[in-house]
Amino acid sequence: MNLNDDDFQLFSIPARFGQDRAGLDARWKELQREVHPDRFAAQGASAQRIAMQWSVRINEAYQRLKDPVRRAAYLCELNGASVDSESNTAMPGKFLMQQMEWREALDEACDANSLEPLQAQVDAARLRALSSLEWLIDEKGDFAAAANEVRALMFIERFAADIEARFDQWGQ
Repeated sequence: MNLNDDDFQLFSIPARFGQDRAGLDARWKELQREVHPDRFAAQGASAQRIAMQWSVRINEAYQRLKDPVRRAAYLCELNGASVDSESNTAMPGKFLMQQMEWREALDEACDANSLEPLQAQVDAARLRALSSLEWLIDEKGDFAAAANEVRALMFIERFAADIEARFDQWGQ
């Protein structure tokens, strides 16, 4: 293992969007067992510090790889297509109109029953975006288009969190 390896190399998995979550979880546990600081107790404080650095590096990679949005953004960046979500918020007009309609529906919702159809729409949009990302990254290798899709998915995820917060507000 090399600290400079990308997350996919570190986990010895292919650099692709589609990943087996159970396999990823198992590999994370395996790597954590290999570098656990307790295994290096007899080798002194320096060896334990290095093991701790490895443990942190493995955890950071795991957090990035297990989250589809973060994994897609990472793949885009590895392939020269930065997502730039803080500075690039340009989205197609149709997408922005959909966001405005959703926001209006959320504002007008008066109970959990009125939110369920909206949540279904958002969940479906999320699934479409994830499917699109898998196609754009793994099949087409179009990382510039994938970066745009990642930004759209980030909007969808934030809106889904707003819906969840509203459900929580109503005790659902």
